[in-house]
Amino acid sequence: MNKFLISIVIPIKNEEESIEKLYLEIIDVVKKNKINYQIVFVDDGSTDKSYQILEKLHKLDKKIKIVKLRGWFGKSIALQAGFENSNGEIIITMDADLQDNPIEIPKLIKMLGEGYDLVSGWKKNRHDPISKTLPSKLGNWTTRLLTGIKIHDLNCGLKAYKRVVVENLHLYGELYKYIPVLAEKQNFKVGEIIVIHRPRKYGKSKFGWQRNIKGFLDMLTVTFLTGYMKKPAHFFGTIGIMLSFIGFLIGVYITYLRVFTGTIQYRQPLLFLGMLLMIIGIQLITTGLLAEMLVNLDQKENLTEKYIEEKLF
Repeated sequence: MNKFLISIVIPIKNEEESIEKLYLEIIDVVKKNKINYQIVFVDDGSTDKSYQILEKLHKLDKKIKIVKLRGWFGKSIALQAGFENSNGEIIITMDADLQDNPIEIPKLIKMLGEGYDLVSGWKKNRHDPISKTLPSKLGNWTTRLLTGIKIHDLNCGLKAYKRVVVENLHLYGELYKYIPVLAEKQNFKVGEIIVIHRPRKYGKSKFGWQRNIKGFLDMLTVTFLTGYMKKPAHFFGTIGIMLSFIGFLIGVYITYLRVFTGTIQYRQPLLFLGMLLMIIGIQLITTGLLAEMLVNLDQKENLTEKYIEEKLF
């Protein structure tokens, strides 16, 4: 089907029961469709036999690459490590719990060939408890409202990327959920396709209620990054100028009272407020200028090397 290399990046966290089954499903799909592949497993601090199983698969199939992190750093770091240690012109990401179906891989690749830079899966018929689906739907709706992106399922692990997209990502925290937003705001063409979502057979979800709080904070981060990533001075500077101007007007009013009435008429709190607003305004403007300097720093090094304990290529 494809002569160029397809990298399949899979974060692993205690998935000893599903790894081999997932591998066999992937192999069946890539061979039937004559896909030139490599599989990059990223062990994100597994405490079961996941890594031993990966080592065994690596001995059988040299197209498997293993990146072992020193401990658990989260899905964003695991994906970033997988991107940086993959070689494919197209990268497919999927979860290791067998809920993502490898049979979707050819459809994702085909859609990229239609002019898209990133194709995100949409688990329209989702087999998860309401404790996961309800916060997910709320988060997706809120993100669409704040960013304007027309994606129904931002959190679907099954995605396809052109290499140029992953080279422009810097993932941390819970930002992996907002990859389509980050890509679209960099003027990459983002599409969506309905994919099969299977019930979980083994293990349990790795995410608790804390994930929703972190996700909300990261949604605010994404909203800021995508709106002012290249020009943070516009964000901080606009607020700073507004506050400084209000403080200046208060100062003019207090000065008028003092000059023409001889007293500020018990308006000391208003005077202090004006002074505070001008100080905060100047600090925000300065923060914006410093942020501009940081944005323009060149970051060419790999971002995840410090997290990696071992590699098997």
